[in-house]
Amino acid sequence: MTSSTDRSPAPTPTTDSANGRRALVVGATGIGGSALVDLLSADGWSVAALSRRPIAERPGVRALSADLRSADSLANTLADERPTHVFFTAWSRQETEEQNIAVNGGMVRDLLAALAHAPLEHVALVTGLKHYLGPFEAYGQGNMPDTPFHEEEARLDAPNFYYAQEDELFAAAERQGFTWSVHRSHTVIGHAVGNAMNMGLTLAVAASIAREQGTPFVFPGSLTQWNGLTDMTDATILAEQMVWAGTSDAGRNEAFNVVNGDVFRWRWMWSRIAEYFGVEPVGPGEVPQPLEEQMAGADEVWQRIVTEHGLVEADLERLASWWHTDADLGREIEVVTDIGKSRLAGFTSFHRTVDSFTALFDRYRAERLIP
Repeated sequence: MTSSTDRSPAPTPTTDSANGRRALVVGATGIGGSALVDLLSADGWSVAALSRRPIAERPGVRALSADLRSADSLANTLADERPTHVFFTAWSRQETEEQNIAVNGGMVRDLLAALAHAPLEHVALVTGLKHYLGPFEAYGQGNMPDTPFHEEEARLDAPNFYYAQEDELFAAAERQGFTWSVHRSHTVIGHAVGNAMNMGLTLAVAASIAREQGTPFVFPGSLTQWNGLTDMTDATILAEQMVWAGTSDAGRNEAFNVVNGDVFRWRWMWSRIAEYFGVEPVGPGEVPQPLEEQMAGADEVWQRIVTEHGLVEADLERLASWWHTDADLGREIEVVTDIGKSRLAGFTSFHRTVDSFTALFDRYRAERLIP
């Protein structure tokens, strides 16, 4: 692979940071993207935040808007950009895995092609544990590796848009001469609104509705998830690992699992979340009671909560992703991740997941998104 230092340097833009590092965060309004923008800007990087809906600009952060599914849109938006590092955190859910592959693989391909002129040093890509569990259409089926999942496991013999994204990344790295890293997160909890996979805000909204109605806070998932060990990924841990990989020799050209570092059982965590919101925790029945069923018709209740507490977001669909939380908590298999590879390489950040939930709930309350 050719090093980026073998090429003639591009002109330094006026938005250069003090350390010469210029980041492009793709999917800047999402959970992982938002955390990256915060971390990079706080650390003195020059940040270009790319999303379909532009974020509010602030010192060190420029907002860019493009349709990731359009090669022309990306080429036009990125024509004058000269990032040294790209952090790709976006994805687009499609009806079939074939469509997921075409769309999500294409977004990685077209974005990196649109940056062929840039002095790229490193590109970090977020994927997830479907690398080991399989795609939505065959989730948790067939021959899967034993838990905890390790990065060296072979790919499953099934179509998977994560594999397509990786292959586009590897091809572009070979062609354009940058290093890469892949970050396989478990369920990510962090600050975002309007995100399709936001368990933290989803559970906060569900608990708030239960309190308003005077009903118990019923675990929506399976007995397996209730009783088994699991782990999660705080968005700040994900952001820290991506930046570490892009600036550390040990992190380059490697795939890493990324989770908080602790393990827990939902039968323990559910009581802590319920205590925070002042509701009665109830465990699962013999069959899951998904949130999509529990929260059917909850829009009217949420409108009442918004009015009573002066909240800032009345659209329940922008706050709660019932389907994603149901999928995670309804699994009939153990899902826990090994993180020894990144620990041995030098990445040692750690969070307690219960503290991640509490800090997130506190922030949502302060912003008047939940009562």
